[in-house]
Amino acid sequence: MLTKEKNYTVYFEKAVLAGRKTIEPAVINNVLNQVADAAVVETDFLLTENQKDLDRMDPHDPKYDRLKLTADRIKDIAAEIRNVANLQSPLGRILSEKTMPNGLQISKVSVPLGVVGVVYEARPNVTFDVFSLCFKSGNVCILKGGSDAEFSNKAIIEVIHGVLEDNGIDKNVATLLPSDREATDALLTATGYVDVLIPRGSQHLINHVRNNSKVPVIETGAGIVHTYFDEFGDVEKGSAIVFNAKTRRVSVCNALDCLIVHYSRLRDLPALVKPLADKKVLLYADKTAFMILKGHYPEGLLAHAKPEHFGTEFLSLTMAIKVVESFEEALDHIATNGSKHSEAIITDDATRAATFLNQVDAAAVYVNASTAFTDGAQFGLGAEIGISTQKLHARGPMGLEELTSYKWIVKGDGQVRA
Repeated sequence: MLTKEKNYTVYFEKAVLAGRKTIEPAVINNVLNQVADAAVVETDFLLTENQKDLDRMDPHDPKYDRLKLTADRIKDIAAEIRNVANLQSPLGRILSEKTMPNGLQISKVSVPLGVVGVVYEARPNVTFDVFSLCFKSGNVCILKGGSDAEFSNKAIIEVIHGVLEDNGIDKNVATLLPSDREATDALLTATGYVDVLIPRGSQHLINHVRNNSKVPVIETGAGIVHTYFDEFGDVEKGSAIVFNAKTRRVSVCNALDCLIVHYSRLRDLPALVKPLADKKVLLYADKTAFMILKGHYPEGLLAHAKPEHFGTEFLSLTMAIKVVESFEEALDHIATNGSKHSEAIITDDATRAATFLNQVDAAAVYVNASTAFTDGAQFGLGAEIGISTQKLHARGPMGLEELTSYKWIVKGDGQVRA
């Protein structure tokens, strides 16, 4: 009988073999559309299995919303899969070409990364997203979901495998590993099989993968997101942006965590945050902001900020407020407490906006818009495999192009090197 470790090796070997088979672009697109159709048809099955996971989680846990599937969310997932199918293939693109003096014809051509491992937590939509992006870009995916979403992920991979088998395609192009910790450890050390690992989830998960992986990692970091209301900001725009960025969906990485306000605009602070009270957003305000908001924001939803509230990804109906005396202090606060994910400024001053865009070091930087747009679909990528906060290979929402590498094609006519 095979040991667990050997069983994991079998998964990896099958994935590598599946990746050696070329699938025509038309077939890929047809399969993706069929998967989208199957997801909608199997909505009741997916929701039933998802409910088994939901029943094991506290509804007040920030991960509960990430875990939850609904009929509308499944329709949205299917729409994103169809969007991916409609995108141009990222493969075989000639990135550069030239003819050398000796006659050699050299070109740089896009190719798949290979076998892509993704470690994630209570996010069953990731199973669909990763499959669609990897399949479209010619990659094989090995999925390691968390135990919180075990039933959901198994149901989703069953739907995907059904479509693959109906089309005569090796189902090992999409592999779901067991949800136990040993599977994670095996994936982190699967050198020679897995080409790259992408962790999606909490900072704890990301740190664990980064610190223990022997496979190259593309880090998709936690989102500690700021919006700075500048001395030249428009209150009406600002109020709408803050409300959307904070409350649209609190459990995602692009949700607002800290509102920074210029000292000269303190009189506008109550109006900026007033809509948040309807959603019962708890505000941790620094001393100055607390004094201004007292009596203008529900008492039970207003508290004094502590140092640990700045630089925290809340993933809940909670937000910190920081008052600064200058634009430079706002930049310093973001640099010290941000995670290089998404940062925004609300201002009508073009020079101030340009300076913010140039000086803030983040994967996505906004002027007068909600950070909720940091999303692969919203960026026209169809879907996303993650949002990279690092600078090597990929940064920001990662779509099809970011799932490719390249190789050099050299054509000659008998040339030899002196």
